[in-house]
Amino acid sequence: MENMQNNKDYYTIDVAHIFRTLWKRIWIVILVGILAAGIGFGISAFVIEPDYSSSFLLYINNSSIDVGNLSIGQLNASQSLAEPYTLILKSRETLEMIIDKSGVDYTYKELNEMIEATSVNNTEIMRVTVTSKDPYEADRIADTISDMLPGHVATIIKGATIEVFDKAVPNTEKVAPNITRNTALAMLIGVVAAALVIAILAMMDDTIHNEEYIIETYNYPILAKVPNLMESNSNKHRKYSYYKKRDYSKEDH
Repeated sequence: MENMQNNKDYYTIDVAHIFRTLWKRIWIVILVGILAAGIGFGISAFVIEPDYSSSFLLYINNSSIDVGNLSIGQLNASQSLAEPYTLILKSRETLEMIIDKSGVDYTYKELNEMIEATSVNNTEIMRVTVTSKDPYEADRIADTISDMLPGHVATIIKGATIEVFDKAVPNTEKVAPNITRNTALAMLIGVVAAALVIAILAMMDDTIHNEEYIIETYNYPILAKVPNLMESNSNKHRKYSYYKKRDYSKEDH
């Protein structure tokens, strides 16, 4: 029981020592965090090739529905077509047609990763977004999809149509990488890594720093304490220098 208690006290004191060590070396943690943030910013801004996107909107409509008198059930029927339309768009056959018509040099799997189709706020409107390293290539692929997809879908799904009502345009504003997010993430990683290294070094430090450590850890009485001779000699030297200077002053007068 006594050994278990000693071990418990030892880990409690160790945690306190870790926090004291971290506080004394907090400047190292801050410095590493700043350096990591700088590296993250540099890589995001100058090393990673940016991505650009171009998108257009589609309206999903059932040709058997009177658009001027849509009911809730009919509207839900149009919304439910978004999923099969997306599957048709991202099928191998459709993607290979897009590659052939747009003249891009991608496999259908690579192009599949570049295209995203989502329903806008769970409505019958779909947004198709193409992301590429070249903003004009993204726009060319998006235009190809908007030109061929309505006719291609009509040959597969009878009685339902899609209409393009917002064409894609080149967008020269990059969408990735997110420099702010990457810089903050790099800083966080740097701070955590520095703190972890300092904490590990503190845990591995078995130096006896004061008499309280011996009393609380081993429950041994302190019989004697060796003075800090370096500090004593330093104080004595300062006193000697002080009086020596005063004596010289008196002799000058």
